Amino acid sequence: MKIYTKTGDKGQTSLYDGTRIDKDSLRVESYGTIDELNSSIGFASKFVEDEYISEILFKIQKRLFFVAGELATIEEGKFTYKVKEEDIEGLEKIIDYFLPKINQADAFIVPGTSKASAALHMSRTICRRAERRILTLKKHEDVSDVLIKFVNRLSDVLYTFARYLENERIIMDFKKAYEEKL
Repeated sequence: MKIYTKTGDKGQTSLYDGTRIDKDSLRVESYGTIDELNSSIGFASKFVEDEYISEILFKIQKRLFFVAGELATIEEGKFTYKVKEEDIEGLEKIIDYFLPKINQADAFIVPGTSKASAALHMSRTICRRAERRILTLKKHEDVSDVLIKFVNRLSDVLYTFARYLENERIIMDFKKAYEEKL
Protein backbone atom coordinates (compact mmCIF):
# COMPACT_ATOMS: atom_id res chain seq x y z
CA MET A 1 0.00 0.00 0.00
CA LYS A 2 1.35 3.42 -0.94
CA ILE A 3 1.36 6.13 1.68
CA TYR A 4 0.94 8.88 -0.90
CA THR A 5 -2.10 9.14 -3.17
CA LYS A 6 -1.40 12.52 -4.82
CA THR A 7 -5.09 13.37 -4.37
CA GLY A 8 -4.23 16.08 -1.86
CA ASP A 9 -1.59 17.82 -3.93
CA LYS A 10 -3.96 20.67 -4.78
CA GLY A 11 -4.97 21.45 -1.21
CA GLN A 12 -7.95 19.18 -0.73
CA THR A 13 -8.55 16.00 1.22
CA SER A 14 -11.32 13.45 1.53
CA LEU A 15 -13.45 13.19 4.63
CA TYR A 16 -14.53 9.85 6.06
CA ASP A 17 -17.72 9.95 3.99
CA GLY A 18 -15.77 10.69 0.77
CA THR A 19 -16.62 14.39 0.61
CA ARG A 20 -13.74 16.46 -0.82
CA ILE A 21 -12.86 19.48 1.29
CA ASP A 22 -10.10 22.09 1.54
CA LYS A 23 -7.29 21.05 3.88
CA ASP A 24 -7.44 24.39 5.68
CA SER A 25 -11.19 24.21 6.33
CA LEU A 26 -12.56 24.56 9.85
CA ARG A 27 -13.60 20.90 9.78
CA VAL A 28 -10.13 19.64 8.87
CA GLU A 29 -8.58 22.04 11.39
CA SER A 30 -10.93 20.62 14.05
CA TYR A 31 -10.24 16.93 13.51
CA GLY A 32 -6.58 17.67 12.78
CA THR A 33 -6.23 19.26 16.20
CA ILE A 34 -7.89 16.20 17.74
CA ASP A 35 -5.28 14.09 15.92
CA GLU A 36 -2.55 16.32 17.35
CA LEU A 37 -4.10 15.91 20.81
CA ASN A 38 -4.17 12.14 20.41
CA SER A 39 -0.47 12.10 19.49
CA SER A 40 0.43 14.38 22.38
CA ILE A 41 -1.42 12.14 24.84
CA GLY A 42 0.50 9.17 23.46
CA PHE A 43 3.73 11.09 23.99
CA ALA A 44 2.74 12.17 27.50
CA SER A 45 1.79 8.63 28.48
CA LYS A 46 5.41 7.55 27.97
CA PHE A 47 6.38 9.67 30.98
CA VAL A 48 3.54 8.47 33.21
CA GLU A 49 4.66 5.76 35.62
CA ASP A 50 1.23 5.24 37.19
CA GLU A 51 -0.22 2.21 35.36
CA TYR A 52 -3.82 3.14 36.11
CA ILE A 53 -3.41 6.59 34.56
CA SER A 54 -1.53 5.12 31.58
CA GLU A 55 -4.40 2.71 30.99
CA ILE A 56 -6.94 5.54 31.15
CA LEU A 57 -4.90 7.64 28.72
CA PHE A 58 -4.81 4.76 26.25
CA LYS A 59 -8.59 4.36 26.47
CA ILE A 60 -8.97 8.11 25.92
CA GLN A 61 -6.76 7.87 22.83
CA LYS A 62 -9.03 5.20 21.39
CA ARG A 63 -12.10 7.33 22.14
CA LEU A 64 -10.50 10.28 20.34
CA PHE A 65 -10.69 8.29 17.11
CA PHE A 66 -14.47 8.49 17.51
CA VAL A 67 -14.26 12.25 18.04
CA ALA A 68 -12.07 12.70 14.96
CA GLY A 69 -14.23 10.37 12.89
CA GLU A 70 -17.36 12.24 13.83
CA LEU A 71 -15.73 15.56 12.92
CA ALA A 72 -14.41 14.08 9.65
CA THR A 73 -17.89 13.12 8.48
CA ILE A 74 -20.52 15.44 7.04
CA GLU A 75 -23.06 12.96 5.69
CA GLU A 76 -25.37 11.82 8.49
CA GLY A 77 -25.23 8.10 9.19
CA LYS A 78 -21.89 7.46 7.50
CA PHE A 79 -19.94 7.39 10.77
CA THR A 80 -21.86 5.55 13.46
CA TYR A 81 -19.35 5.52 16.34
CA LYS A 82 -20.32 8.73 18.09
CA VAL A 83 -19.29 10.05 21.47
CA LYS A 84 -22.03 9.40 24.00
CA GLU A 85 -23.15 10.99 27.23
CA GLU A 86 -21.79 7.95 29.10
CA ASP A 87 -18.31 8.83 27.80
CA ILE A 88 -18.62 12.21 29.49
CA GLU A 89 -19.83 10.56 32.69
CA GLY A 90 -16.75 8.33 32.58
CA LEU A 91 -14.48 11.38 32.38
CA GLU A 92 -16.33 13.00 35.28
CA LYS A 93 -15.80 9.87 37.40
CA ILE A 94 -12.06 10.06 36.70
CA ILE A 95 -11.97 13.70 37.80
CA ASP A 96 -14.04 12.94 40.90
CA TYR A 97 -11.64 10.12 41.85
CA PHE A 98 -8.37 12.04 41.42
CA LEU A 99 -9.33 15.60 42.39
CA PRO A 100 -9.58 14.95 46.15
CA LYS A 101 -6.01 13.58 46.03
CA ILE A 102 -4.63 16.92 44.81
CA ASN A 103 -3.81 19.96 46.90
CA GLN A 104 -6.27 22.65 45.94
CA ALA A 105 -4.72 25.70 44.34
CA ASP A 106 -6.12 29.18 44.84
CA ALA A 107 -3.75 30.74 42.31
CA PHE A 108 -2.20 29.87 38.97
CA ILE A 109 -0.01 26.77 38.74
CA VAL A 110 3.29 26.93 36.90
CA PRO A 111 2.97 23.83 34.69
CA GLY A 112 5.58 21.15 34.37
CA THR A 113 7.21 20.20 37.64
CA SER A 114 7.79 16.70 36.26
CA LYS A 115 8.12 15.31 32.74
CA ALA A 116 4.73 13.60 32.99
CA SER A 117 3.06 16.72 34.31
CA ALA A 118 4.66 18.94 31.66
CA ALA A 119 3.63 16.62 28.84
CA LEU A 120 0.07 16.36 30.16
CA HIS A 121 -0.18 20.15 30.48
CA MET A 122 0.85 20.36 26.81
CA SER A 123 -1.91 17.89 25.96
CA ARG A 124 -4.36 19.95 28.02
CA THR A 125 -3.55 23.11 26.07
CA ILE A 126 -3.89 21.26 22.76
CA CYS A 127 -7.24 19.95 23.97
CA ARG A 128 -8.38 23.49 24.76
CA ARG A 129 -7.30 24.59 21.26
CA ALA A 130 -9.22 21.67 19.75
CA GLU A 131 -12.28 22.77 21.69
CA ARG A 132 -11.94 26.33 20.35
CA ARG A 133 -11.60 25.03 16.77
CA ILE A 134 -14.67 22.82 17.19
CA LEU A 135 -16.70 25.70 18.63
CA THR A 136 -15.76 27.83 15.63
CA LEU A 137 -16.82 24.99 13.32
CA LYS A 138 -20.16 24.75 15.16
CA LYS A 139 -20.91 28.36 14.23
CA HIS A 140 -21.01 27.26 10.57
CA GLU A 141 -21.91 23.55 10.58
CA ASP A 142 -23.64 20.96 12.72
CA VAL A 143 -21.49 19.60 15.53
CA SER A 144 -22.79 17.44 18.35
CA ASP A 145 -23.14 19.17 21.70
CA VAL A 146 -22.11 15.88 23.32
CA LEU A 147 -18.84 15.90 21.35
CA ILE A 148 -18.08 19.46 22.50
CA LYS A 149 -18.88 18.57 26.09
CA PHE A 150 -16.59 15.51 25.86
CA VAL A 151 -13.64 17.58 24.63
CA ASN A 152 -14.24 20.16 27.35
CA ARG A 153 -14.35 17.51 30.07
CA LEU A 154 -11.28 15.80 28.60
CA SER A 155 -9.24 18.96 29.15
CA ASP A 156 -10.33 18.83 32.79
CA VAL A 157 -9.14 15.22 33.03
CA LEU A 158 -5.76 16.14 31.53
CA TYR A 159 -5.44 19.04 33.99
CA THR A 160 -6.33 16.74 36.87
CA PHE A 161 -3.75 14.14 35.81
CA ALA A 162 -1.07 16.81 35.29
CA ARG A 163 -1.70 18.21 38.76
CA TYR A 164 -1.79 14.75 40.32
CA LEU A 165 1.58 13.85 38.79
CA GLU A 166 3.39 17.06 39.75
CA ASN A 167 6.55 16.64 41.82
CA GLU A 168 5.85 19.82 43.70
CA ARG A 169 3.27 22.55 43.77
CA ILE A 170 4.44 25.81 42.27
CA ILE A 171 1.97 28.63 42.62
CA MET A 172 2.29 31.79 40.60
CA ASP A 173 1.72 34.74 42.89
CA PHE A 174 1.31 37.65 40.49
CA LYS A 175 2.23 40.33 43.00
CA LYS A 176 5.44 38.56 44.01
CA ALA A 177 6.30 37.78 40.38
CA TYR A 178 5.79 41.43 39.48
CA GLU A 179 7.99 42.56 42.33
CA GLU A 180 10.70 40.11 41.25
CA LYS A 181 10.48 41.65 37.75
CA LEU A 182 10.34 38.45 35.75
